[in-house]
Amino acid sequence: MNKPEDEKKGSNPIKGGAAQYMLLKKLVIILTALVVVLLISNTVLLIKLISNSNERKDVAQKVNGENYLESSIASGSGTEEDPQVSGNLTEDNTDDSGASSEKITDKTDDTSSEEISTTETAVKSEDEELDRQVEEILKGMTLHEKICQMFIVTPEELTGYETCTAAGEATKACLNDYPVAGIIYFASNLESREQTTEMISNMKSYAKEINGLPFFVSVDEEGGMVARCADELGTTTFSNMYEYKDEGTETAYNNARTIAEDISQFGFNLDFAPVADTWSNYDNTVIGKRAYSDDFEQTAELVAAAVKGFNDGGVLCSLKHFPGHGDTSQDSHSGAAYVTKGIEELEQEELLAFKSGIDAGADFVMVGHLTMTGVDGLPASFSYTMVTEELKNKLGFKGVVITDALEMGAIANIYSSADAAVNCVEAGIDIMLMPANLSGAVDGIKSAVESGSITEERINESVRRIIKLKLKKLKDK
Repeated sequence: MNKPEDEKKGSNPIKGGAAQYMLLKKLVIILTALVVVLLISNTVLLIKLISNSNERKDVAQKVNGENYLESSIASGSGTEEDPQVSGNLTEDNTDDSGASSEKITDKTDDTSSEEISTTETAVKSEDEELDRQVEEILKGMTLHEKICQMFIVTPEELTGYETCTAAGEATKACLNDYPVAGIIYFASNLESREQTTEMISNMKSYAKEINGLPFFVSVDEEGGMVARCADELGTTTFSNMYEYKDEGTETAYNNARTIAEDISQFGFNLDFAPVADTWSNYDNTVIGKRAYSDDFEQTAELVAAAVKGFNDGGVLCSLKHFPGHGDTSQDSHSGAAYVTKGIEELEQEELLAFKSGIDAGADFVMVGHLTMTGVDGLPASFSYTMVTEELKNKLGFKGVVITDALEMGAIANIYSSADAAVNCVEAGIDIMLMPANLSGAVDGIKSAVESGSITEERINESVRRIIKLKLKKLKDK
C-alpha cells in the first residue's frame, strides 16, 4: 500500500508546533532578563546621580558660607594666570556627557577650600605661638625694662657722650641700664661704610645679649633733602620725592625699594619714611617738596606704593607726620604748629595717605607734634582722640605708634621730659622718639604707674605690640 507524500517525507505537524513553542519561550525569558538588567542598571545610575547632586549642593553651601571666591583671590588661586582654575569658576565646561567637567570643578573647589583652610589654620597657629612667646617675655620683664622698651633714642642721649661714632663697652653698660627698644643715627654718627656697619652690628649684639630681643636701628632716609646715608655713605642719591610725582606708582615703589636695599646693607632695619604729608600749603617750608604730591589722592597712591617698596627692600618703614604736616605754616621743630581742620575734613584729605599706607603694610606711624586747634587743642602726640580713637580705632592701625622727636621745640619748650612722656602714654603712644632727657622720661612714666594714674596693663599693651613686631619682622635684621 502506498503512503501519502507527506508521510513519506517524515512530516509531523504536532511535533513541529511544540518546537516553535519552546523557541518562543526561550526568547521571552531572555528578553525578560534583559529588561531586569536594564532596570537594575538604571536604578543604580539614578541613585549615583542623586548622590552626586547632593554632594555638589553640600560643597556649594560650604563654599558660599566661607566666601570662597574672595579667599581664593586673596590667596592667589583662581587668577587670570591660571586659566584652568579660572575656567572652572566661571564657565559651564560640560562635555558631551554633561558630567565630566562638573566633577573636575567640584574636585578643584574642594582642593582649593582645603588649601585655604590649611593656610588659615597655619597662620592662626603661628600667630598664637607668637602671642604666647610675647606673653612669656613680658612676664619676665621688670617695670623699668618694659618702660625702656617704649623709647628709641640717639646714642648721645643713651651714653652722655657728645658725638658717638662707635659702640663699645661704655655703650653696652648704658644699654644695660636703660634697655631701650632701639637707636636712631644721624649724619654725625656715620663716618664710613665699615665704621657704620660695625657700630650697628655691635648695638644689635649688645641688645640681644642684654634682653634677648631684636633691636630697632633707625635713620631718616627719605631721599632728596633728608638722606643721611646718601650724604655720608655714598648710597643712591635722589631728588625730593615731589619731583617724581608725575612718574607714577612704579617709580615711587622703585625709589623706596632702592633706598631700603641701600641702607639695609649697613644693618639699618627701620626707616622713618615715607613722608605721608600732602604739600597743600605752599607757605609750608618744613615739608615742602619732601612730600610725594600736593594732591591728596595722588599722595595716597604714591605713599602706598612706597610702603610696599620699603617692605620689599628689607626694612620697616614709618608713615609721617600724622595727621598731616603739609598744611601748616609753622615748623614744629622750633615751636608750635597748628592744624585748624576738624576730624571730618582731615578724613577727606590729609588722612587718605595714612589710610592707604596702613593698608599697604606700614609697621609704624609717626605722630607729629601738631596742635589740633580744630579737634581738642592738644598736640596730636598728646591727643587720645587722634592717637587712640582716630588712628588705632577708626583707621584700624595695629602696628606701632611712635612720636616725632620729643626734643623738638613744639614739646621741649613747654613740657618737661617726664610730663611729655606721661601725656604720650595716656594718649596711646607706643614708642617715644628722642626725649630731651631719657632718665627723666622713664622716671616720669614709672611714677605715674606707681601712683595709679597709668596702669601697668597700659604699659603692657604697648610693649606687646613692640615685642611682637620685633619677633615677627626682625629675626634676621
